[in-house]
Amino acid sequence: MPMLKGIRRTKSSGFTLIELLLVIAIIAILAAIVIIAINPARQLAQANNSQRRSNINTVLNAVSQYSIDNAGAYPATIGTTSAEICTTGASDCTGGVDLATLTNNELYLTAIPTDPTGSSATGTGYYIFVSTSTNPRVTVSAPSAELGVTIQVTR
Repeated sequence: MPMLKGIRRTKSSGFTLIELLLVIAIIAILAAIVIIAINPARQLAQANNSQRRSNINTVLNAVSQYSIDNAGAYPATIGTTSAEICTTGASDCTGGVDLATLTNNELYLTAIPTDPTGSSATGTGYYIFVSTSTNPRVTVSAPSAELGVTIQVTR
């Protein structure tokens, strides 16, 4: 052991600057990957589109129930050209489709659903029309759909 007498051991505590910068860089890269993978804006847009699909089916189900209860007749306000559905209790429904017959006494709907981002004071953001074929079909669409998708259901 006489050879080890000249060697001094130094005790270091803490991390070097390079080690700290490396760890911070790795954490930043991982955080960026997680944010890109989660993509909150896309998730919100997908949630809005899911709500639109649900709302469209709710309106179509109510119109179908109304038709069943009224010998196959649809509400008289639904025309053959696409028009926006008016909100429940809208005072001015000019040019729109008033589906108050579906909400009267809350028989088919308690309220007409509205688009999560595309509704106005008098319009729901959803459009409806009935085809002129021998077997008329009702179509409800959501033109404000996000992510470039078309949301439209026909029954």
